[in-house]
Amino acid sequence: MTHLPTAPRAATRLTARAANRRSFLVCVGLAVAILGFGVLALGTGSISVAPLDVVRTLLGNGSRITNFAVLDLRLPRVLIALAVGAALGMSGAVFQSLSRNPLGSPDIIGFNYGATTGGLLVILLFGGGTLAVSGGALAGGLVTAIAVYVLAWQRGVRGSRLVLVGIGISAILQAINFYLIVNAQIADVARATVWLTGSLNNLGWTQFWPLVIALVVLIPLLLAGARRLDMLEMGDDAAAALGVRVERSRVYLLIVGTAACAIATAAAGPIAFVSLTAPQLAKRLTRAAGAGILPAAWMGALLVLVADFAAQRVAGASTLPVGVATAALGGAYLGWLLWRRR
Repeated sequence: MTHLPTAPRAATRLTARAANRRSFLVCVGLAVAILGFGVLALGTGSISVAPLDVVRTLLGNGSRITNFAVLDLRLPRVLIALAVGAALGMSGAVFQSLSRNPLGSPDIIGFNYGATTGGLLVILLFGGGTLAVSGGALAGGLVTAIAVYVLAWQRGVRGSRLVLVGIGISAILQAINFYLIVNAQIADVARATVWLTGSLNNLGWTQFWPLVIALVVLIPLLLAGARRLDMLEMGDDAAAALGVRVERSRVYLLIVGTAACAIATAAAGPIAFVSLTAPQLAKRLTRAAGAGILPAAWMGALLVLVADFAAQRVAGASTLPVGVATAALGGAYLGWLLWRRR
């Protein structure tokens, strides 16, 4: 009798290994797609650069013109797009797993709007610079996360209640944002409007380094909570039986997930729907259980890069903010998701 569980246990291990192998291959495939599309984005524009010349320039063998076009103009934008997309993808994976709901992403349950409100307050009331706006967005996101958690608490936090409370908080924060814009000075409104749509325009190395430093700190913190996040997906009782401190782990994941969303919002403004779509698309490719933080990061990076490339090309001489492209993509995906769930 003691040998009966051996076969199911072996089958479970084989299934887990297959899922891990598939997740790894998906991450590799997404990385290759990012490299290919990144070379295309770096070579496309008013100064056209052939793919081989782009590679030579990145390796330090470019001409003065290609160095200017690739390294000075386009590379910071591409890297910021990748960093912002990765942060949004990881944040979405954390919150969809915590809420056990595909609609439980930061831009649906209010954390994105909280970061937006914090950034707007700094821009419109204090005229702050990039670092001040980043701090305001981070503070706004964390305050919103705490408010949603407290209001959703009822002998613990359930996923559906978290989503419903978050949607209510989102509506309130959107009203506050509109009020701030309507009552602000015209010059400040122009700056805030560009930031509100989610834009990578006029971003360079100055904005890239604070973003990448924040990600270097946050990514290990997110990955450190991945195992607890996978256990929480099984339910609070099962996670507690496995030794997880449920509420402490949930608060930890809430803070680091909100921080990832907030730093992306601080850098480029609220880019809609990436944190909603990236984890779901990654899961469809990996077909693996769990949050899938790393596949979601790669998928988010690819989505923002492709959306920014499309936004720069579709409007002709003018350049659309990347948030317009992701909103069009994400809105269609949200409608399909709701129809499918119905």
